[in-house]
This record gives sequence, structure tokens and C-alpha cells, in this order.
Amino acid sequence: MENLQLEVYNEQLPSIDVLTNRDQRVPRKMADPFEVRMRFTSQLQHLNASINSSQKAAHYALKYRDMDEDLHSCILEQLERVCHQQKHWQCEVKADSLKNSMNNRANIMYFIEHFCDMAQRENHVEFVRMMQRDILRVVDAVAPADGSGAANVKVVRRVLAGLQQKSFLLPATVQEIEDGLKERDTLPGANPALSPTNSPNATNAPGAPQPENAASTTVSKINGVTTRVDKRQIEQRIEEDRERHKRLREDIWAVGGEENPDEEFEKMWDEVSSLGSDDYLQAAEEAEERMLALEMG
Repeated sequence: MENLQLEVYNEQLPSIDVLTNRDQRVPRKMADPFEVRMRFTSQLQHLNASINSSQKAAHYALKYRDMDEDLHSCILEQLERVCHQQKHWQCEVKADSLKNSMNNRANIMYFIEHFCDMAQRENHVEFVRMMQRDILRVVDAVAPADGSGAANVKVVRRVLAGLQQKSFLLPATVQEIEDGLKERDTLPGANPALSPTNSPNATNAPGAPQPENAASTTVSKINGVTTRVDKRQIEQRIEEDRERHKRLREDIWAVGGEENPDEEFEKMWDEVSSLGSDDYLQAAEEAEERMLALEMG
């Protein structure tokens, strides 16, 4: 009797396969597009020179690749925010009060190269195509024609060279952009973002009223647009440039690991010149010195 009741009970229970299939049929909860945009924008605002911040933002964008158009628009909006405010108001802009300063735009420019590289490895070339389409807008936002982003011109050139080397941009496109950049870094006087101007209209000119935080700010005026950069941002830019140069040297020194263990040997072999009579003479002299050292020891 007990066996009969047990069999009836087991027949009423669903099998493991049924439960598994039922769980698979449950649709995954879709992410809120607004929340995805806000989080990606926040990651763009907090980019720095470390590779981890770029990887985190790139992985997040690739995770929600079905919203590639929205995420691409976030990059453009974040880059163009300050430019639109400057052109509209034509007044003093405090860079430290805006979340995308000159440094942040430079960080986003470096992120674009890293992002395109990761998107190609993940076989989602749509991000690359959209960046190719809007590369002129990106350059105009990072290094505007009014000279307010003259300090970012070298950044733009470096990233464009990297994109061309990785075949993301055509050489003709890079050359066209380069022709337009020649006039943006040839400004009179010192760098407008990293050193004070000597213009008598500037806030820090002799005899002019000094602001409350004059000791911690740098002021420049270009084409009627006054830009005040906090010295903390200047120090941050110096530290970030130092970190990037350090990583660049590491990439230059890096050699193949498990994939090609003989790469370092092959590189040294190519750099070594062929043997000549001088090499044999030097080897003989060194051998004599070693024998003399052994006799005297």
C-alpha cells in the first residue's frame, strides 16, 4: 500500500527536465534604457588614465550592445556639453563646476580607441562604424576650433594615429582631420589651459580684482570665451599624462609570453650585428684576461 501511494506521489511531481525547461522559458528582465544611459554617462564622467576605468566602461557598453545607438549618443553628448554652453553663453565657464572638463574630454578620447579595439574583438563592429561616422564631431568637441581645447590637440593626434594603425580610420580621413588641427594648436602665447594669460582683460592681470580662489585657478580668454581651470585639474592632467607615458613604455618593452616564447630571443638576434674580425679579437682578449685572473688567483 505504501509503495502504491509513493508511485502515485512521484507521478504527480514534475520531472527535473520539466522544471529546467520551465526556467528557461522565463524571459530575462530587460534593463531600463534610461538607467543604462545614466550609468554609462556616469562611467564616462569618472574616466581616468587607468586601464581599469576604460575596461569597465567598455565592458558595460558591450554588455548592453543592443542599445548601441543610445550608448554612442551618450559619448557625443558628454563630449559636446561644455562646447554648447560656451557657444551659447559666451561668458566665463568654470571648468571645475562642469562634469566634463578638458581632462575628461581627453580621457574619453583615449577611451574611444580602447573601446573600438574591444568592440572589434567582441565582433560588434557597429560601435566602430558609428565612431567612424562621427569622428569629426568627436574631434571638434575634444579640441574645439575656438582654441579652448588646445591642450587636447596632441591627445587627438595620438588617438587618431592609433586608430589609423589599427585600421579603424582611413589614412585620408586622418590626414583631413590633421589639416584642420594645424590651426588649433598654434595659438599666440602660452597654453591657454595650463598657464595664465598676460592679457589685460584677464581676471588675473595686474590691477584687476582677484577672485576668492585666485591662488588655485588659472584664467585664459580666447575668442571672447573666458575659461577658468582649477589648478587641481592641471595637477590631475600631469599625473594622468605621467601614468599614460608609463603604460606606453611598458607596452613598448612587452614581449610575447606563452604564445611565442622565442620572441625576445628573435628580437635580440635581429638587433645583433653579424660577427666580424673585431668580435673575434675582443673575444680572444677577454679569454686572456680570464686566464690571467685565474693564474693570479
